[in-house]
Amino acid sequence: MTKPTDIRAKGADTLPQVLLDLRKEQFNLRFQRATGQLEGVGRVREVRRDIARIKTIMAEQKRSTAAGQARPAAKN
Repeated sequence: MTKPTDIRAKGADTLPQVLLDLRKEQFNLRFQRATGQLEGVGRVREVRRDIARIKTIMAEQKRSTAAGQARPAAKN
């Protein structure tokens, strides 16, 4: 299980690659389950939740950068 603080520490530029790696692992785990070769059934759940965590943090970062750029300068 990956903690959200660990994911945030990786940086926005490496998160898409980590997400891709987890999706590949998820595919392989599903394939193993379908063929009856899967032994660690709990890993499927961990990978699915890690993917959700990464997607959530990526969305948070996207919103924060968009909000920072959308703020107009204050005029007094």
